[in-house]
Amino acid sequence: MTSLGSRMNQILTDWGMEPRFADMFDESIIAILMVALAVGLDYLCQAIFVGGMQHYTKRSPHRWNTLLMKRRVVHHLIHLLPGIQIYYLLPFAFVHGKGMLDFSQKVCTVYIIVAVLLTINSLLLVMLDAYNLKDKQKNRPLKGFVQVLQVILFFVGGIIVISVLIGKSPMTLFAGLGASAAVLMLVFKDSILGFVAGVQLSANDMLRIGDWIALPNGLANGTVEEITLNTVKIRNWDETISTVPPYTLVNNSFQNWRGMQESGGRRVNKNIYLDMMTLKFCTPEMLDTLRKEVPLMADYQPSEGEVPTNAQLYRIYIERYLCSLPVVNQDMDLIVSQKEPTTYGVPIQVYFFLRNKVWKEYERIQSDIFDHLLVMVQRFDLKLYQYSD
Repeated sequence: MTSLGSRMNQILTDWGMEPRFADMFDESIIAILMVALAVGLDYLCQAIFVGGMQHYTKRSPHRWNTLLMKRRVVHHLIHLLPGIQIYYLLPFAFVHGKGMLDFSQKVCTVYIIVAVLLTINSLLLVMLDAYNLKDKQKNRPLKGFVQVLQVILFFVGGIIVISVLIGKSPMTLFAGLGASAAVLMLVFKDSILGFVAGVQLSANDMLRIGDWIALPNGLANGTVEEITLNTVKIRNWDETISTVPPYTLVNNSFQNWRGMQESGGRRVNKNIYLDMMTLKFCTPEMLDTLRKEVPLMADYQPSEGEVPTNAQLYRIYIERYLCSLPVVNQDMDLIVSQKEPTTYGVPIQVYFFLRNKVWKEYERIQSDIFDHLLVMVQRFDLKLYQYSD
């Protein structure tokens, strides 16, 4: 390279060009040739290593090689080679131009730093993907923590790049940032609050991806799809998407239906309002008729000396009917009780749990059950309360 530069410099001088400009010209030409050589080396390495990795991944797709190719780790790592090559070859090009040598090496250093940052960032994403592929870890999202590491990574990388360009020590810049801590806190306020809230949500197991949550005032009601540093993404039941800051969920109350989904059943709690004027004591003839017409009451016998009311028999029938249904979880609470009379009649509270927790099936089953219970009211000489002007 040096002999080539000397010959070129001699030729330019012989043509009448000033030695100073001749030096600049031939050094620039040599530097351009070095860059072209480094770019060619980069393409060659990409073709060999990346191409070989892609071929191997298609033939034997394992978790790690697939993730490494997906996040372009090898691509970014190979980009280091031309930067390092040019950095060490530049002194052979700029023999006389000390200023150009320093500037060019600074540019190469910045390029190398950026390539290292992108490689580390890709590795973080690979670890995040590998973590999310584990079924046991899906309930504890790590994306928010990785985003914090990415912010720190690029922030520190930016400080190092600036220190290289201005020729100052990175520690000097970090020390100077202490005076502007308040400004940094303001700039990164949402990220800091989101990180702290994410730690609380994860540590206390308050929220997981896939949870059904409901926020007050109808702000959101649906399934959690993503938890990041600054947002929690919720797909509502009307297929709209709501995004809320994580610290909103920590500072305010919200309802998480995970307990219901993990339990043995989903609760049904409804009232049947009876017309107060139709409540009465049952006669022996009424009891005999009920035993014949209602199979579930065939073996019913009142306690000695007891005269049951038709509402009492109706409550007994409801309990027996619910106990006969396989869809009702008998291991969980099953309560049929009479509440305080109101202007809308006498409420009979029916409280039980269905085994099927899928929303569509749950609504269909409970509707079928209450259709039956409402129709059976007349068998006990009762009437449902219905408001009329």
